[in-house]
Amino acid sequence: MKGLLQRVRGARVEVAGEIVGAVDQGLLVLVAVEPSDTPESADKLLHKLLNYRVFSDDEGKMNLSLKDIDGGLLLVSQFTLAADTKSGLRPSFSTAAPPALGAALFDHLLLQAQQLHGKVASGRFGADMQVHLVNDGPVTFLLQT
Repeated sequence: MKGLLQRVRGARVEVAGEIVGAVDQGLLVLVAVEPSDTPESADKLLHKLLNYRVFSDDEGKMNLSLKDIDGGLLLVSQFTLAADTKSGLRPSFSTAAPPALGAALFDHLLLQAQQLHGKVASGRFGADMQVHLVNDGPVTFLLQT
């Protein structure tokens, strides 16, 4: 499972002009599910997302986690992150999980996040989404489990 973590001052996701998820300061995470992923992969990614130290402390060092700052977590499914781009000029999506597995594991990740962290929002799996964000830093990391 891959999570492209972006530290944001704010982010929102729209579907057909309707805001379906939004957070203020926190993380926007684009999530890709791969065929070998399991619920344990999702749990491991969530642990990293909640505890990865990407927010500045009083000395300006990245020593604080999402939990430490009580920030928002916006999860957005994005199967294109699982693409194989090693050769050619067109991505191959054979390395992405089938839609049913992707939806099940994304839903698992979202449910677990909602149970463990108060400020959680999401996009809609499989929808055509418009993602708006103010990337803070910019700070972006690719996390993999």
